[in-house]
Amino acid sequence: QVQLVESGGGSVQPGGSLRLACAASGSILRLYTMGWYRQAPGKERELVATITPTGNTQYAHSVTGRFTISRDNAKNTMSLQMDSLKPEDTAVYYCNADIQTYSHPFRANQYWGQGTQVTVSS
Repeated sequence: QVQLVESGGGSVQPGGSLRLACAASGSILRLYTMGWYRQAPGKERELVATITPTGNTQYAHSVTGRFTISRDNAKNTMSLQMDSLKPEDTAVYYCNADIQTYSHPFRANQYWGQGTQVTVSS
């Protein structure tokens, strides 16, 4: 019914930049807070950044000042601009969103994308 599809991952050298995108599709009634999470090998999934429908943002301390989250409410899309990348940013990045659907109009459920690999290495 609802799909979140990430794109834009890849490999980059330290100090480089990447831009991730997430597109939500399906029977979406309303899209609430969206966010990016990441999971490095052997570690738990962690919050990277979130953005509300009104544009309020929250960032993990480790990415503040380097990453910028944005969204286009009309297109149901979200992006993550990642600059000054470090090797410790290497992880699988997941798109996340709280979504009300037409089939469940009285509550929002959490959805996840399939993940996209980001590798920062020289």
